[in-house]
Amino acid sequence: MARRKKVYEGKTKILYEGPEPGTLIQYFKDDAAVQTSSRPAPADGRGVLNNRLSEFFMNGLNTVGIPTHFMRRLNMREQLIRMAEIIPVVITVRNYAAGDLSTRLGIPEGAALPRPIVEFNFKDDKLGDPLVTEEHIIAFGWAAQQDLDDMVALALRVNDFLSGAMLAAGIRLADFRLEAGRVWEGDFMRLVVADEISPDSCRLWDLRQGDTDRDGNVREPGPLADVYTELARRLGVMPSNVTHTTKPTLIN
Repeated sequence: MARRKKVYEGKTKILYEGPEPGTLIQYFKDDAAVQTSSRPAPADGRGVLNNRLSEFFMNGLNTVGIPTHFMRRLNMREQLIRMAEIIPVVITVRNYAAGDLSTRLGIPEGAALPRPIVEFNFKDDKLGDPLVTEEHIIAFGWAAQQDLDDMVALALRVNDFLSGAMLAAGIRLADFRLEAGRVWEGDFMRLVVADEISPDSCRLWDLRQGDTDRDGNVREPGPLADVYTELARRLGVMPSNVTHTTKPTLIN
C-alpha cells in the first residue's frame, strides 16, 4: 500500500493528503489535548470515540444547514474532510460562568450568563492561545470584519444546536471552543466549522446527578464522569468494544 503524505500533525490529530484534490484525511490520535501530572495518561480508544462523536455533531450541523468541512467517516479513526484555510482564531462560546471567565470577572462558577458570550483567542500553542479582541484580529489581518461577523453568527448557531443535543442527553453545555475555516468554491468563499467537535473542546456538566443530596440540599450539576464514554453512550454512538476512563479537556 502506498505511503500517505502527512500534511500536519497536532496534539490530537494527524492530517494526510486526501484521495481527491481539495480533500484531507483526518486521523484521531489517543493523545489528550492537554496532559499534566494530574491527568491520567491517554487510554486506548479515546481517538475512536472522538472520531465517532465529531462525526455525530458534524453530520447534525450539516443536516440543519450549518456548513462544516466534514464529508464522511472512513473508518474507526479517520474521516474525510474538505481542505479549508483555517482562520488562526479560536472561538469560545460561553453559556455559564466557569474556569478563566469566573477568575477574570469574579462571577461564581456555574452562574448562568445573561446571554451566550463569544470570546476569541489567538491560535498559538507556544503563547498559550492568548485572549484577543476583535480589534486585534482585524488589525493584524487574521480576519476581516465581515469574517468576524460571520464567525459570531456561525458560532451562535452551533451553540443552539449543541445545547439542544446535549440537553436531550441530560447534559449542560457550559462552554465550548470552535475553529472556522474558509472553503473556496470557484470565486465564492464561505466559512465552515472546521477541526472537530468532541469532549476535548467542550465543558460538559451532568444534569442526571440528582436534584438533591442526602441532606436535602440542592445538588449543582457537576463534570460528566468518564466524559468520552458516557457522552458517546448517551448519544448512541459508542462502539460496544471501546471503554476507558480518560477525562475531558476543559476551557480555561
